[in-house]
Amino acid sequence: QVQLVESGGGLAQPGGSLKLSCAASGSIFTINAMNWYRQAPGKERELVARVTSYGRAEYAESVKGRFTISIDSTRNTYLRMYSLNAEDAATYYCNAETEGVIYWGKGTLVTVSS
Repeated sequence: QVQLVESGGGLAQPGGSLKLSCAASGSIFTINAMNWYRQAPGKERELVARVTSYGRAEYAESVKGRFTISIDSTRNTYLRMYSLNAEDAATYYCNAETEGVIYWGKGTLVTVSS
């Protein structure tokens, strides 16, 4: 079992930045990769960024060059978000991939407004 807790959400101004954190606990060494998803009201959940346990990162086109995902040795995962705009406002979820099982956190809300 893996437990995930997101934090760091809040209010940012357009053009501003936030850092999201995902604290992993439990069977962390069964985690092969960590993902950040987001879901805005009325929209489907979408993959924002992915990082393997070895640190290989991938990004959605909409956030490339603005967001950075990272992972540490205990599988805590971070999403640094820069140049935020209204389209980035959503609830952000982290997700852990293990062999055959995917775990989700409960999410953290990001609001972008002046």
